[in-house]
Amino acid sequence: MRHATLAAAVAAAFLGFGSTAAIAGAPAVPACSGTPLAYPVAKKVDQTDDYHGTRVADPYRWLEDANSAETKDWVDAENKVTQSYLAQIPQREAIRQRLTQLWNYERYSVPYKEGGRYFFSRNDGLQNQSVLYTMKTLSDTPRLLLDPNTLAADGTVALAGLAVSPDGKLLAYSTAASGSDWNEIRVRKVDTGKDLEDHIQWVKFSSTAWTRDGKGFFYSRYDEPKEATKLADVNYFQKLYYHKLGTPQSADVLVYDRPDQKEWGFGGNTTDDGRYLLITATKGTAHKYRVFYKDLSKPDGKVLPLIDNFDAAYDFIDNVGSVFYFATDRNAPRKRIVAIDVNKPQEANWKTVVPESQQTLVSSHMVNKQLINEYLADARSVVKVTDLKGKQVREIALPGIGSVSGFGGKQGDSETFFSFTGFTTPTTIYRLDMKSGATSVFRKPDVKFNPADYETRQQFYTSRDGTRVPMFIVSKKGLKLDGSNPTYLYGYGGFNISMTPGFSPANLAWMEMGGVYVVANLRGGGEYGEAWHEAGTRLNKQNVFDDFIGAAEWLVNNKVTSPSKLAIGGGSNGGLLVGAAMTQRPDLFGAAIPMVGVMDMLRFHKFTIGWAWTSDYGSSENADEFKALVKYSPLHNLKPGTCYPATMITTADHDDRVVPAHSFKFAATAQAAQAGGNPVIIRIDTKAGHGAGKPTGKQIEEVADRWGFLSKALKMNEAPQAMGGAQ
Repeated sequence: MRHATLAAAVAAAFLGFGSTAAIAGAPAVPACSGTPLAYPVAKKVDQTDDYHGTRVADPYRWLEDANSAETKDWVDAENKVTQSYLAQIPQREAIRQRLTQLWNYERYSVPYKEGGRYFFSRNDGLQNQSVLYTMKTLSDTPRLLLDPNTLAADGTVALAGLAVSPDGKLLAYSTAASGSDWNEIRVRKVDTGKDLEDHIQWVKFSSTAWTRDGKGFFYSRYDEPKEATKLADVNYFQKLYYHKLGTPQSADVLVYDRPDQKEWGFGGNTTDDGRYLLITATKGTAHKYRVFYKDLSKPDGKVLPLIDNFDAAYDFIDNVGSVFYFATDRNAPRKRIVAIDVNKPQEANWKTVVPESQQTLVSSHMVNKQLINEYLADARSVVKVTDLKGKQVREIALPGIGSVSGFGGKQGDSETFFSFTGFTTPTTIYRLDMKSGATSVFRKPDVKFNPADYETRQQFYTSRDGTRVPMFIVSKKGLKLDGSNPTYLYGYGGFNISMTPGFSPANLAWMEMGGVYVVANLRGGGEYGEAWHEAGTRLNKQNVFDDFIGAAEWLVNNKVTSPSKLAIGGGSNGGLLVGAAMTQRPDLFGAAIPMVGVMDMLRFHKFTIGWAWTSDYGSSENADEFKALVKYSPLHNLKPGTCYPATMITTADHDDRVVPAHSFKFAATAQAAQAGGNPVIIRIDTKAGHGAGKPTGKQIEEVADRWGFLSKALKMNEAPQAMGGAQ
């Protein structure tokens, strides 16, 4: 490890700037030139915590209270500094205008069918939220069913989930306000578009599963929180309920909970034949589940265990009678499909239907009594269809390097739909005929750019420990390898989440500006299965940062870019990634944009759902894990007097996934530590959350600020017409 010892890290924490740490072995960094910005004064308090005999300072602890007058004053002052800085960037307005042009194209979701009707969403271009439509046949004129834009004038109420009753007559829909994870469920008649009186609150991290008779549904919720602290309080003891239509929430039936297990979460799913309720129990964010079931055909049926230990992932696909199909990484790190008969559920009786392969199984669906299996081959989608015995029927031809999603349906359906997207391929919706294997375009967007002007290539490089890691490099054709290209390196590296190709008008605008867009497929993700994921967790988390730094070094060494032209970005766990990379190698980057990041690795588990992340990160309450966490925690590795790259931290006032205190404390500490004139600003959005459901208008403004900030930090001087002009 190239970090300082724990003792050195703690000693540095008392050098006058609170919780900071040195990086052993880091190259000398020249002093920053220029005059620093005048940052708001952030007071320091005498707060230290004892971690297994080691005392660590936390002088900005007061910023954890988002409701205090002091914190609100600090936020207002920081936003003034940020907006003043951004307003002086000459390219910013031209970037915003071009983004508005690029974003203004028709977009569709993948349709699904229920009760003889099709349902899908559409955005005409600049609508803040996509609108839900329905139609009886594919040739019908779609009828508007639900327009979230009417739920709030500023577009900050978003659809968070949808479930149509089996007869297609009722829609249960959940909404989220201002980006919060808290949801409310209502029920709408499909024929009339009128809502029933049913209203469910305090729902979070939940699906909605109708019973076959359409008289009610299952959902997951927490106890009602305190209003003043509902965006910060820890979430424990999730419960699974049944709601009968026409009754108040207070009458809902508790189906399953575990008062002895505060960390367990529960997701309910009903089988298409209506016979069974499947309950998947989770513990944190680890992809290791327990599975329970209830026979709904028996009025007095009890919840019974099917898989009663957290040893692997078990993703339910469908059932044929008493036989349940699961995709699992049990004894198969890249997953296989097994059939389990509930009448003889012992593992010795499981049947492997589709064995593990060299490609990583991502998802599987049962349609037309066949299995549609989506794989990743070096982070690119591959789709294969097999029969229920595992014999391959066909491979679905895809248009190129990209990602797919969709393939929903029922065993009796002869069609399904899926989306395909790539870095320079706007998301296109396809219909798949399950009998012939033929695909046809259902909806294709018209984006005003020429994909032939751009190229995507996949590059493999070697990380610090010799591991071979892939990354995608996307740019205009004819890229000159002279080290002068402004480059934005993006990564995530956690929670078994794979970074695959996808179209974004934001990234297209960046490439129009002359930028290179790079996505690194780091360990901690799911690109190569559970072993790849685990190699970037807990005591192995440094591998993720090494992979990211290795990508940056490859880009510099091969003259794609140079440190002064290289920016890094990432959100949430990716914000942690950026914070760790910029504190470990401040010499390697010209700019950094950590978005809604997990920056305080010693206290993240004390807020909302943060405790669930200990499966990936570990916890400071464990002595060995504390030693690992304090070595890379971004907040605790900011060193006073260091020249850090130009940095724009972003967060939002309603983020109850990664509470804004992470970014607040990191910003205050980084501003105090920064040497010289490189700016360290924080952009704090209002009426916004972690990202899901963010209105189109807010997305455009945020990206305009991001690319505007980088245009100044990386000295990009393109005139507005170089970004594509009006089209």
